[in-house]
Amino acid sequence: MTEPWLSIIGIGEEGLSGLTDGSRAALAGAHHVFGGPRHLALADVGARGRAWGVPFDLQPVLALRGQPVALLASGDPFWFGAGGSICQHLQPGEWTAYPTPSTFSRAAALLGWRLESVQCLGLHATPLVSVRPWLRRGQRLICLVRDVQAVRALAALVSSHGFGAASGWTLERLGGAYERVHRFRLDAPDLPALGAPVALALDLHDGPPGLPTTSGLPDELFVHDGQITKSPVRALTLRALGPRPGERLWDLGAGSGSISVEWCLAGGEAHAVEQQESRAANIRLNAEHLGVAHRLSVHGGSSQATLPTLPAPDAVFVGGGFDRDLFDAITAVPRPGCRLVVNSVTLDTEALLLELHARYGGELLQLALSQAQPLGRLRGWLPARPLVQWSVVLP
Repeated sequence: MTEPWLSIIGIGEEGLSGLTDGSRAALAGAHHVFGGPRHLALADVGARGRAWGVPFDLQPVLALRGQPVALLASGDPFWFGAGGSICQHLQPGEWTAYPTPSTFSRAAALLGWRLESVQCLGLHATPLVSVRPWLRRGQRLICLVRDVQAVRALAALVSSHGFGAASGWTLERLGGAYERVHRFRLDAPDLPALGAPVALALDLHDGPPGLPTTSGLPDELFVHDGQITKSPVRALTLRALGPRPGERLWDLGAGSGSISVEWCLAGGEAHAVEQQESRAANIRLNAEHLGVAHRLSVHGGSSQATLPTLPAPDAVFVGGGFDRDLFDAITAVPRPGCRLVVNSVTLDTEALLLELHARYGGELLQLALSQAQPLGRLRGWLPARPLVQWSVVLP
């Protein structure tokens, strides 16, 4: 494309009066205008308007490639908006963007908050429980939500984690004639009738400290039947796995899913494979409780049978059931640079890890941990089984 055909226009509650001359000209020149019913009404585009279908679908826009098309979104289309979604299907130069102040910017300005110190979340399209990692004393959040029911549900969720005395603000139709801001206490939400779009701001000035941001969360945060990578070993295992935002993990023989959960808390996505259904159920509970269920997929069955159905990983962790056949199945997936970490407490698997380390290199560690326990009237060291960990970058 030598000329951009798509204009991505952010529009606020002010309607046309809040647009720049450039965005108004782009809107006037568009043959087709896509947006939500509210956006189309604000822009007064008449018969040119085409409301989004349900479920949301970009194909009608892409089908008009090369024609003058405008796409309307709230505020900044590239902050939890349609702009980022459609540009994944376009080449540079196909679009021109005209953002306006986002809901986050407007909310921070009204409340007098430093936006760089606020966590901004788009909870209108993801589960509300994904707020969980951000619930910590002193944290401020601005959350986009779908409707008043979502406001009530989010306030109840945050309150249930020990922040009932915290302050919340509903921010309704910011920037327009119907703008309203209502402050309330989270455990006593006396809310008026609210109209979309609505956001919820939270100031968690008092309450529990929240989840640590380092690896090795306390074991008591997880539901398990004893099959769990214990906190100190989990911290060393995650150090070897090296999670990065956007990366994908295979967690084979996942047990409680504690490795997968912490990988997702670091910003990645995980596929946990667990043969026992009771343990698979525990993984789902842990993912839900810690707010990462939207990033963690649980697969029942054996690891070797499941691997062909999974998307290629950036890292693989095997916490149990490792043997040569499983190693061959893992290495059959072409993903150069994939990181493999295997933990073992059996002599048989240790012998295999020694052999593989001699052939492929990597790092081989023996971990021997002891915990102080009562011994009569005194205390003594209770050793855990020694654990051997092999970590390697696959060719």
